[in-house]
This record gives sequence, C-alpha cells and structure tokens, in this order.
Amino acid sequence: MSSPHIKSAAVAAALTALDEGRTPERPVYREAVRALLTALAERAPGRSVEVRVPPYGAVQCLPGPRHTRGTPPNVVEMDPATWLALATGRLSWAEAVTEGRVQVSGNRADLSAHLPL
Repeated sequence: MSSPHIKSAAVAAALTALDEGRTPERPVYREAVRALLTALAERAPGRSVEVRVPPYGAVQCLPGPRHTRGTPPNVVEMDPATWLALATGRLSWAEAVTEGRVQVSGNRADLSAHLPL
C-alpha cells in the first residue's frame, strides 16, 4: 500500500531539484522531508526509535519500548538529501550506513525493513 505522502508535489519537486544538482527551496524541502517522515511513522507506528532529519523534522516510530524523556536510546539521523533518497528507494539502507550518510545509535535503529516507502 502506497502512502499519498510519497506522491506529494513537494517530494517530486525536491527530487527534481536534487537530480538537477540544485538545493530545493527551503519550504519545498521541508514539506518533502516531513511528508516522508509522516509516511514512515504511519508505516511503522511506535515510539522506540527517533528519526531525525535536521533542520526539517523528526518522528518517533517502530514498535517497542516507549521513550518519553531525554535523548532516546535509539536514534537515526541524516541530512535531508539522504532521507529523500532512502525514502524513495534511490539509496539503500546498507549503502547509506556504509557510506556514513546515516548516523545510528541503539540496537533498534535499523530502518532497512521499512524503506523505501
């Protein structure tokens, strides 16, 4: 089942800009990142892992022990271009981790089963 967030105009516009070697306009980038983070949270509901894509957004996802205060034990963080590439299947989780494009901490911080969206 495909989420409508993945087909958003902002996601398409951001990917087009990146494909052309441009940085997407800030509002477009923000909307694209947030749309795909929302899709991840819908696909893998829970609060055991925090996925951060600064400066545009963060979500908690994946079932498991709930985290409520302080820095969560399971964190995934990456830049917006990496997030768009992962979420849309242009980059594999293994490649992103191997290339150091994703910072992960905690034993539950593996999104490979949930990507691409």
